[in-house]
Amino acid sequence: MKKLIYSFALIFMLGISMNTVSAATTKDKVEMTMEQKAQLEKITNRVEEIKAMDKSNMSKAERKELRKELREMKKEARAMGGGVYLSVGAIIIIILLLILIL
Repeated sequence: MKKLIYSFALIFMLGISMNTVSAATTKDKVEMTMEQKAQLEKITNRVEEIKAMDKSNMSKAERKELRKELREMKKEARAMGGGVYLSVGAIIIIILLLILIL
């Protein structure tokens, strides 16, 4: 019974890894338009401004607003850049399955 479960887990893991490997090796790079490049440049400039700020004189609400703005810009930049991302839950499941198999 254990061998059957281990073999199913191995097949499942190989199936998942084949999809991620093929997704990672595709040569389809998304070309950004001039508008997207300008927006990305604007985001990077704003992030540099925020990094250079003296945050010690700011109130708690102002710092919170800056963090919120940075999170929104990060989401926006990731959406423009594309890519393949693994969630933390997926990584934990993969590690657990590897521990069970080995």
